Amino acid sequence: MTNALKLSVPEGLPFIDCERDFDFPVAEVFRAHKEPALVAQWLGPRRLKMEIDHYDFRTGGSYRYTHTGPDGDTYGFTGVFHTVRETDFAIQTFEFDGYPDVVSIEFLTFEDLGGGRTRLKAHGVYPSMEARDGMAQSGMEGGLTEGYERLDELLAGAKV
Repeated sequence: MTNALKLSVPEGLPFIDCERDFDFPVAEVFRAHKEPALVAQWLGPRRLKMEIDHYDFRTGGSYRYTHTGPDGDTYGFTGVFHTVRETDFAIQTFEFDGYPDVVSIEFLTFEDLGGGRTRLKAHGVYPSMEARDGMAQSGMEGGLTEGYERLDELLAGAKV
């Protein structure tokens, strides 16, 4: 069973919030966000191939990766991990090459629900309503939903 993504785009505020439960322990969900080889297997839609230039999920670390579509179009992303607390919390920036100089700040909370289950909460803050609306209309919801389905498969031991 796949848990539903809850996405909230509040009226008049430059935020996007999402929440998703996983039927796996918090340590495993966190590890899948931390290790580049695992991130490459689930982050983003299936139709896109992911190449990681670098991915250092620690306080003060940074990342750069590119998704490539079947048509050869590329989508690059960069950011900095400002705070990372093991199996608990992370603050990172997120910038898409297609919209340079528009940087969001994302807060990720990994909540242990007990019984081997985890709730992941993300709060994204955007520099303007225009930037927030652009992200909300970019296909973000579908990409997150598909990526988290892939994460479920990875954590279940399925080939992704």
